Amino acid sequence: MGRVGEDVVRIAGVLPPIPTPFSDDEVNIKALRLNVKKWMATRIRGVVVLGSNGEAPLLDEEESVAVIEATREQVPSDRLCIAGTGRETTKGVIEATRRAAEVGVDAVLVRTPSFFKTLLTPDALTTHYVAVADASPVPVLLYNFTALTGVTLGVDVVSVLSEHPNIIGMKESGSDLKFVSALVDQTPDEFFILTGSAPVFYPSLVVGASGGILALASVVPDLCVELYELTRAGQADQARQLQRRISPLASLVTSIYGVPGLKAALSLLGFDVGPPRAPLCSVSTDAVNAIRKSLEKLEMPMS
Repeated sequence: MGRVGEDVVRIAGVLPPIPTPFSDDEVNIKALRLNVKKWMATRIRGVVVLGSNGEAPLLDEEESVAVIEATREQVPSDRLCIAGTGRETTKGVIEATRRAAEVGVDAVLVRTPSFFKTLLTPDALTTHYVAVADASPVPVLLYNFTALTGVTLGVDVVSVLSEHPNIIGMKESGSDLKFVSALVDQTPDEFFILTGSAPVFYPSLVVGASGGILALASVVPDLCVELYELTRAGQADQARQLQRRISPLASLVTSIYGVPGLKAALSLLGFDVGPPRAPLCSVSTDAVNAIRKSLEKLEMPMS
């Protein structure tokens, strides 16, 4: 359990949470395969499929399996393929996780349930994740996205869960560096803390994060890898400068325009991602122009 080939799974470096392409409101598997091949030509550590940026809650179970399977087929064994398997019920997560494991994922990313958020006490969340980890054939990553779910796995809960042998890390999508630092300090050294916020990627690495699952990495993967490598090499000045350069685009494709903005950026770069799935709407022409200008400043070639 927890291995890629002969090596223990190490969830470090840069991984984009890739979008799911749609055509006429159907998942476009052919486009997905071609997109993943493009990402595999970059220096990323691997990909996360069916994360929040993959519009995971908008896919049914059959579509989800097809998307994970097609992605895994394009990701070589020396790269990571991680699948989002968050559901509202513990039973649902376990079933989705087993299906993902059957098609070869290296680990699963499990967001917090959220519908009954006021009842999701620390004890409830701990019980949920322990049950998932006990049943999962592959390693489990916790996933905090409080801005969307309204639920937070607190440091105390994460500290307890980090002792489970099949819970190997966590994605924290917030930008609170004090919280990220506390997560690093209160979990074992071999527990991987990954930031989901590109505007604070550099400072998150400085306080001990092992990498990032970044929407921005779908758009400018090699720049994100460069920032990671500069930071790891102790080249602070260059890393800070690069962080300042990429932060405006990061905001456009996350906090400002979200998934529709991310898809607009990728379309400008020649990826076939289609529109977001309803009820999400495509961004306006003004938004596309703002994204285009940001890409131009980074000298990204557009189609």
